[in-house]
Amino acid sequence: MLAVEGVVTAYGRIVALRGVSLDVSEGEIVALIGANGAGKTTLLRVISGIQPIQAGHIHFAGESIDRLAAHRRVAKGILHVPEGRQVFGPLCVEDHLRLGAYLRKDAAIAADIERLYARFPRLKKSRHRAAGNLSGGEQQMLAIGRALMGRPRLLLLDEPSMGLAPMLVDEIFDVIIDLKATGITVLLVEQNAVAALAIADRGYVIETGAIVHSGTGRVLLEDPKVRASYLGL
Repeated sequence: MLAVEGVVTAYGRIVALRGVSLDVSEGEIVALIGANGAGKTTLLRVISGIQPIQAGHIHFAGESIDRLAAHRRVAKGILHVPEGRQVFGPLCVEDHLRLGAYLRKDAAIAADIERLYARFPRLKKSRHRAAGNLSGGEQQMLAIGRALMGRPRLLLLDEPSMGLAPMLVDEIFDVIIDLKATGITVLLVEQNAVAALAIADRGYVIETGAIVHSGTGRVLLEDPKVRASYLGL
């Protein structure tokens, strides 16, 4: 579904990605792990079209999207849940969900909102509350729900467990597993590398802007170098 080939990008003179290549097959959960500043968030920004590339290629469903604007990538089914959730504080929950469907013209938006409320009952109870007044876990559910309203084929998740209590972390990872079961492909960036690899079909390790390890989630979990350097084991 997604092929990233030799991608290079920079912030001014600082090169953030140095010839990164990876692929994501349809129906997979693929985890991207690495230290802070390694380039994980930048890679998601490149894929979603927020950050331009200087070299390399990105293909989605067999089509080059190298120069496609971010909103056109959304229309093709690439949805991005950013680090820190990035909800609009004064906007209520339900308006966030409608905003997530802004490119859609079909008549099923209301039904999709109700399905999301069934998935996230806490959001239904808070449907008229301002997002800024929600807990961190509720904001994360809202950010995921907003992206799901765009009916993603590929969901980019950036640090979904950041700042959440352990019970809520488990809930968020259960949601990710459930999304895969519904046919959504997931590229997951996550500080909790053990938990991410435990649910991932495959994983990549990125270090100073370059991919240094790859393999199945189980293989990476059992790799001594990965365990020592990235998993704290």
